[in-house]
Amino acid sequence: MSEETEIKFIVHPDAVASLAERVSAYGGTHHAPQHLINIYFDTDELELRGHGVGLRVRGNNECYEMTAKTAGKIIGGLHQHPEYNIPLPGPELDISLLPADIWPHGLAVDQLQQRLAPLFSTDYQREKWVITHAASEIEVAFDRGHVIAGAASEVICELEMELLSGNIADLLTLAKQLSADGGLRLGGLSKAARGYHLVAGSPIREIRALPLLRTAAKASVEQGLSEGLSLALAHWQYHEELWLAGVPLARDSILTAITLVRETFVVMGNLIPRKATHVLRGQMAEVSDLIALPDRDPHDLCYQAVYLQCKLALTTWLILQGWQDSVSEKTRKKLDGSFKRFADIMLSRCSAELKVAFGRALSPEEYRQQLPRLERRIMAFHLLSGFYSVNQVLTYILHWQALQQAILLPGTNDVEFMRRQAVTQSGFWRSVSNR
Repeated sequence: MSEETEIKFIVHPDAVASLAERVSAYGGTHHAPQHLINIYFDTDELELRGHGVGLRVRGNNECYEMTAKTAGKIIGGLHQHPEYNIPLPGPELDISLLPADIWPHGLAVDQLQQRLAPLFSTDYQREKWVITHAASEIEVAFDRGHVIAGAASEVICELEMELLSGNIADLLTLAKQLSADGGLRLGGLSKAARGYHLVAGSPIREIRALPLLRTAAKASVEQGLSEGLSLALAHWQYHEELWLAGVPLARDSILTAITLVRETFVVMGNLIPRKATHVLRGQMAEVSDLIALPDRDPHDLCYQAVYLQCKLALTTWLILQGWQDSVSEKTRKKLDGSFKRFADIMLSRCSAELKVAFGRALSPEEYRQQLPRLERRIMAFHLLSGFYSVNQVLTYILHWQALQQAILLPGTNDVEFMRRQAVTQSGFWRSVSNR
């Protein structure tokens, strides 16, 4: 078993011609393009997919290999998965060669081989380089071809950077350097995920409401910080795909994700010094302004270097815990403390701030001036409320969102009613009904 750590980029068609030259500039060993065919297997009920397992057989020049990837994690465009690679004498699948302990509990492995069937395939040319960068060895692979499921297909045009040895910091640094000329964007969907989507008939992916951050019951403040930023990045990545697929409203969800990141920095402001987030905050402000421009074309913006490097910077800051060098010993103890206790304190402060801001009837102009504060605090409630009943929390947030909408809709007569409904709510975090 090995831990696969890679960064995946989608390559814009206009960048294809120059990409090999850009990568070759870093030296290393070049490997001529190879033709790779991968067959992915699952049951009729898609049980492997349900358990987060990917299973494929790869063929290349009469050599065959079976690969099983188990559930890992994706942060931005950084993919980390446990991976098992087994040489095969031919193209026939044989799962008995895989370790028995990789299969999820409850899966009838003894019956699985007979129930597995080819589901979809990938067919592409792979050109690769093995580059030594700082203390690390990194494989850079440029893939061009198709994901195929029956009569349906989707283009593959990807650049994958896999860490062969060394450290993630070097991988992220090389990714930043390669992205400086634009033409790339972070890819959140694996080839397998795209194949399963084709098998399902390529349904339109729906816009998702921002979820509550749900951490472990005994999570530390530092874990809350990390998981909150991961949640925001996942929300951003998911809705970027929708925006590029022609769903205009997905742009608002990207802006929501960026607001959540910025509000996370505000909520953690007494623990994480502003100097530790100064560059990130500036990059996100710039990108937010670019996204918000009228008639913004996502196929232009999402491949611009300024946009990609903002996401890479956030991913890097999160993966490498960029706050570590800026916190004192006293702050370190607070970061190690209970996120639940910290969240309760901050929920009380956020609620009190809004009740002061909206404690009386305001003029239309005053309401509009308070909108940024209201939006940020709604994000804070999503970040801090995951220890409580979802229904309680969403009801509480809904009243503040109703006030937000009433302010945004000119000519409505509901503002005062919504204001009173919101400010007279009791704090759900003061109850004893924890999740």
